Amino acid sequence: MKDLYKKYARLLVHYSLGLNAGDKLLIVSTYLSEPLVREVYGEALAAGAHPETWVTLNGITRLLYDEGSTAQLTHVSPLFTYAVEHYDAFLTIRAPFNTRELETVDPEKKKTVSIGEAEMRRRFRERAARGDLRWSLCEFPTDASAQGCGLSLREYEEFIASACFLYDDDPKSRWLEVRATQQRVVDFLNAHRWITFRGRDIDISFSTKGRTWINSDGRHNMPSGEIFTSPVEESVEGVIRFSYPGIYMGQEIEDVRLEVAAGEVVGFDAAKGRELLASILEVPGANRFGEAAIGTNKGIGRFTRNMLFDEKIGGTVHMALGGGFAEAGGRNESPVHWDLLADMRPDGEVLADGEVIYRGGEFLI
Repeated sequence: MKDLYKKYARLLVHYSLGLNAGDKLLIVSTYLSEPLVREVYGEALAAGAHPETWVTLNGITRLLYDEGSTAQLTHVSPLFTYAVEHYDAFLTIRAPFNTRELETVDPEKKKTVSIGEAEMRRRFRERAARGDLRWSLCEFPTDASAQGCGLSLREYEEFIASACFLYDDDPKSRWLEVRATQQRVVDFLNAHRWITFRGRDIDISFSTKGRTWINSDGRHNMPSGEIFTSPVEESVEGVIRFSYPGIYMGQEIEDVRLEVAAGEVVGFDAAKGRELLASILEVPGANRFGEAAIGTNKGIGRFTRNMLFDEKIGGTVHMALGGGFAEAGGRNESPVHWDLLADMRPDGEVLADGEVIYRGGEFLI
């Protein structure tokens, strides 16, 4: 994998983040991703940037939830806050020790942490929307994450490499092709104002007037393959059932069903995790949608319980409760941004201003 990590690092530094000489970069991860962190660090140095690392130890996060007071749970590191305010680029490399570490944490404590981080996350989104802060999120294969999606470590390594086009001679060129293909759809949707997702247990509509569809082409997420926007908050109307489990801080909420009126969730249910769902919806802003999106990556052919991959699955749509994207025109403020995924195969449809433009996982335009 060493050569692939070198290729991965080049893709992240030069394509996803576009680092320049003098840029201040913070690399956030666990120590399990050391091989990739080292390659990214070296590639960033070669680009003339100033890389630094923020590395987490095993069990630290769970210890905070178990032993921390309310004051400690709401405390946000001033060092991390400084980086959010002043650094040019962030790279988060997800490399979990245990994907279910927080599953049994009290939902109220999770809500407390989310609320405590709200201002820091708002500033992050604000700087990113202005283009002052470039960021990207990627995955490093660990035993825990491989087990979470039912694969061996070797199979998971190959899954990530394939999804990121690392087996190509020139992965950057492949991502530029994705960018061009998706941009044609984005341009079409940006000329329309009313969108409907329709399928089995799905009939939900929203306005995108004054909002912008965005091409997710491997710069903010690696891998990527989606187009997304922030719907006009008060315009969302209808019902939607999310056929895939929602993963919130490591805990699964299965068969989420929402009823929405005037942009607010007015009814909800879940086959598993209903109490946690209720707690999430009580977080300020989390009862409105901040995102609506269509996954386009046909190379991600299985559900992994990792939303970095799952929300990109070709043939799916997703909507996120909570914070919107300022760059898309979103105005909903919330410490929560929780993606929920629905399969549109075999006969789900997307309509733009009443015209069917997508059916069964394929665009018709």
